[in-house]
Amino acid sequence: MSSTLKIYVLALVSFLVGTSEYVIAGILDRIADTMNISLIAAGQLITIFSLVYALGTPVIIALTSRWDRRKLLLYFLGLFVAANVLAYLLPGYGLFVTARVLMALGAGVVVVTALTVASQIAAEGKQASAIATVITGFTASLIVGVPLGRLVATSWDWKLVFAGIAVLGVLAMLVIAAAIPPSKAEAPVPLKKQLSLLKQPRIVLALLVTFFWLGGYSIAYTYISPYLVSVSGMSEALLSSALLAFGIASLIGSKVGGFSADRLGVKRTLIAGMTLHIVSLVLLNITASSHLAVFLVLILWSFAAWSSGPTQQYNLVTMAPESSGIMLSLNSSVMQLAMAAGAGIGGIAVSSVSLSSITWIGAVGVAVAVMIVIGSYRSASAKSTQTNASHNVA
Repeated sequence: MSSTLKIYVLALVSFLVGTSEYVIAGILDRIADTMNISLIAAGQLITIFSLVYALGTPVIIALTSRWDRRKLLLYFLGLFVAANVLAYLLPGYGLFVTARVLMALGAGVVVVTALTVASQIAAEGKQASAIATVITGFTASLIVGVPLGRLVATSWDWKLVFAGIAVLGVLAMLVIAAAIPPSKAEAPVPLKKQLSLLKQPRIVLALLVTFFWLGGYSIAYTYISPYLVSVSGMSEALLSSALLAFGIASLIGSKVGGFSADRLGVKRTLIAGMTLHIVSLVLLNITASSHLAVFLVLILWSFAAWSSGPTQQYNLVTMAPESSGIMLSLNSSVMQLAMAAGAGIGGIAVSSVSLSSITWIGAVGVAVAVMIVIGSYRSASAKSTQTNASHNVA
């Protein structure tokens, strides 16, 4: 098997992990109905997954740093598959939560290891492309996995989604075991070195931008399916189409965001994208009674929200280019924490205020991110001016 095909298998694994995480938002109302739980309780399935992913992955990766990467990938992909089987078979909310915890532990390690393996098996000079291909698999879960999950939930049973993920996961394990050779372990990065970056205020501020941007997004996205059904009154057919359009817009937004960051700079791209993000969340509430308007605003929201993704990653890497891997790892953990916090805050909003309030509260979260971006760049500009002035005096 060629290295290209092997990398596509790793992209499939990334797709399965992404689907297992994001699909809950697409079928949230179905889960609540069949398990006889509240929307808030169903939404906490995302909170739990993201928290375990964010906190568990760095610890496990550190503890297994000397393991052969192929063995590590197979073991934790096996855990991920087993968790999906349990999610399909076990009855009740409590046992499903247990399955989600195991799923998150497997998922986090699988994604990090798949990226490492992809870079190792890629042809010389194509490592970056290999990593991008694996990441694209994760992005594709929004485009294909979530709407397909909604379709399965509507036509049959939402638990079949997890059975399907398990079957594809087993096939991926067989291919990996047969085609991907053992690979060397990486030198462990001391935790002290990883945390030392957090002593720099500008890096902390940049990570806070990630937290509030994605946290604001998560407040609304976690409850998007019940919002579209209950508040906007969308039919099942239109909802599946809306989720598909949402996923496609996220991919386009990501591409445009990266292009804009190269051409216009990080500051302009972040501020423009997040401002459009805020506007779209407000419009989503204002236009709730019009299916066409909501459909179009959903596309705008997804485009704007995900335009900030590659821009923010590039922004963080440029702050510490000698520690790019650590920076991306920290950002990944903060993103998962933001998803968890957003889902939790969204649940409080739904129970204490109303389902329609999630868009306004989400917009506030993103607005905080914009203010941090503006404030941090003004501070950097002021320091630069002072430095130049002192040099001129000298």
